[in-house]
Amino acid sequence: MIANALRFKPGQLPKGISFWNPLALFCTWFGAGLLPKVPGTWGSAAALPFAALIERAFGSIGLAVAAFILFVAGSLVAGRFARASGVKDPGAVVVDEVAAQWATLIPVPLDPILYLVGFVLFRVADVTKPWPANWCDRHLEGGLGVMADDMVSAGYAAVGLWAFRHWVWG
Repeated sequence: MIANALRFKPGQLPKGISFWNPLALFCTWFGAGLLPKVPGTWGSAAALPFAALIERAFGSIGLAVAAFILFVAGSLVAGRFARASGVKDPGAVVVDEVAAQWATLIPVPLDPILYLVGFVLFRVADVTKPWPANWCDRHLEGGLGVMADDMVSAGYAAVGLWAFRHWVWG
């Protein structure tokens, strides 16, 4: 595992996993996690059009169900990608950002301004990792460890987004 970690660079696929491998496509959210510099931000941005489609077709409940399903699926498979890379939470894995970005947007209707504010609030929460997100990041292992800190951060961002909608945006 240590040898893999020395060869693995964030934003790249682990040795032996091709881009077209379903594990890679899913974990990198169709390659968004392989984009340069800020894969988490790319993953969150890539989540927005999917969220809009889900919200439009199925409403907030559909978005909540989709976020939950993606969280469970990500928890089951992100650990495999992490083990292959030799890194606890590889930057290329952005399915956690996608599920969490969707969760952030649950309390608001489909609106470009609210989605933009939700994007910014989630990115701030994901980067700063307020407690207990920071605890999850340090202590949880495997796929659950990859996914949980982002979902906790999404909880903070969703509350902030709800407050913005009701007290600022009107």
